[in-house]
Amino acid sequence: MRGTLTEIYDRKVEAGEIRPDAAQRAALPLFDPLLEWLGKPAPKTGGLRGLLSRAKPAPAPGLYIWGGVGRGKSMLMDLFVAHSGDVPKRRVHFHAFMQEIHAGLHAARKRGASDALAPVAEKVAAEVRLLAFDEMQITDITDAMVVGRLFELLMGAGVAIVTTSNRVPDDLYKDGLNRALFLPFIAFLKERMVVHELESETDYRQHRLAGAQVWFSPVNADARAAMERMWDELTGHDPGTPLRLPLKGREVVVPRAHNGVGRGRFWEFCGAALGPADYLAIAEALRVLMVEDIPYLSATNYNEAKRFVTLIDTLYEARVRLIASAAAPPERLYTEGEGLFEFDRTVSRLREMQGADWGA
Repeated sequence: MRGTLTEIYDRKVEAGEIRPDAAQRAALPLFDPLLEWLGKPAPKTGGLRGLLSRAKPAPAPGLYIWGGVGRGKSMLMDLFVAHSGDVPKRRVHFHAFMQEIHAGLHAARKRGASDALAPVAEKVAAEVRLLAFDEMQITDITDAMVVGRLFELLMGAGVAIVTTSNRVPDDLYKDGLNRALFLPFIAFLKERMVVHELESETDYRQHRLAGAQVWFSPVNADARAAMERMWDELTGHDPGTPLRLPLKGREVVVPRAHNGVGRGRFWEFCGAALGPADYLAIAEALRVLMVEDIPYLSATNYNEAKRFVTLIDTLYEARVRLIASAAAPPERLYTEGEGLFEFDRTVSRLREMQGADWGA
């Protein structure tokens, strides 16, 4: 690492790569204890079994940064991860990580493990010293019942954890089923992790989109290139990974996601048998959704058109920004067939969602 994170941040500001923000800069020293921890030799804990010994090493540090969308939380975490040295590390969306944990638990139970979480956590601890979670939120009871002990095991085994969230810890899993069982995890977070609110008044994600074109038609090489530029601008050229959202024993998949931005083709969102609950899960997990290759809509693809209307209604109510490539402008997208009258409201919403300050 060349210099402190603050010095690296200042150089990026000077080079015009990022906009100066006092709240962001003030948060950077909070990463110093983690960098110091990661710069030392890994503690010999003997894995999770070492936690049972009398002489336990000091647990790894943790940092929980929360605040409104678009304030730069993920950017700061990316800066930290990029300059954290050669330690084994992983930066992953929280939902995707928890899906892996549940899959590991299922496999451990099939093997007859009496404590299924212990071998799953031990495997993670053997692979990384740093976990960086993006967009931490607890909406599923299966996550709520596992995450507290999981964090305790990982940090006790020497895994440093950094996470971003739109919610203060006290609001995690708010109004969730059996929430009383989750409250010890909130106490654990506040005791074992540094909790910091990023109070920047600027929504940088909204700033990037203010005044920008967000509907590209027709679908051609220019539209695809424009969508790619928008993705790169919003994600910092990250390729993205599938985002798997648990929902009543199944999962909804956003093909590519990073930093609260999701991306997929029309047929991936509207060609499958998805409904309002699926779209609500997507809207709760993302702040921007990019939908590519929207075709002309008519009686020939009526079911897909109905799902598209539901998707737009859900994004509209949740104030999620939409970026799209389509066969035509909204007014000429659905020109004949059953549902044409109802689509007028969708057209109106699509036009409103293209406004420079929509979603602010």
